[in-house]
Amino acid sequence: MNNWRGKWALITGASAGIGVALAEELAVGGTKLVLTARRKDRLESLARRLTASYKVSAEVIAADLADSNAPERIFDFTKEKGIEIDLLINNAGFGQYGEFHSVEKQRLLDVVQVNCSAVVHLTRLYLPEMIARRRGDILILASTASFQAVPYISTYAATKAFDLLFAEGLAEEMKPYGIRVCALCPGSTESEFHTVSGQEKFKRNAETAEKVAHTGLKALATGKSYVISGLGNYLGAHGERLVPRRFVTKVAAGMFKPKK
Repeated sequence: MNNWRGKWALITGASAGIGVALAEELAVGGTKLVLTARRKDRLESLARRLTASYKVSAEVIAADLADSNAPERIFDFTKEKGIEIDLLINNAGFGQYGEFHSVEKQRLLDVVQVNCSAVVHLTRLYLPEMIARRRGDILILASTASFQAVPYISTYAATKAFDLLFAEGLAEEMKPYGIRVCALCPGSTESEFHTVSGQEKFKRNAETAEKVAHTGLKALATGKSYVISGLGNYLGAHGERLVPRRFVTKVAAGMFKPKK
């Protein structure tokens, strides 16, 4: 993680799960951190621990990315502090499990706002300065769900497909400027995600957040445009290409269908 020693990284969704693991690994490597999420108490606790343990600077700003104004507030915060962000990690995201018509409307719209709109917004805010400096890196959290339709988490899977394609396209676009962009695609991961989205039953064979974070940062540092964490997840995601898409969706529906 020495790629970012002494530089500033901004991590969204930094209060739990993969966000905490990313912050920890970067702090070990001497990266200075701007941590943002909804829960300020958790962010402050994490910042204190990382500062004490690794002697790195850590700033905190509480923000809910379901609010369309949040990206601008985060950007203004870093500008006011005189902080140049060299590593932007769009990690924040959530989903909702259940039949589409039964999920509360605002919840679905918030999934799209956080997983897609906020990612585009933050990236658009920080990228021009990276281009001007001819350096910078962006890591975007996608998912193994990026590679197929997944009934009963249809909105979430669609947002993650957006994140993957956005990252891959941007990675190629930014090569002339020396800026690396990578989509990290984890499968089931030990975090609060399953509890928040109502998917507790899918936590089996989960990877640790620490392994997923390391995989993503390593892939970004080596210039990959995307990475799937875990051999089984990799084989599953690419194996789907060998069979008709409708069949893959039908199998996923059988796996994810809620029990009445």
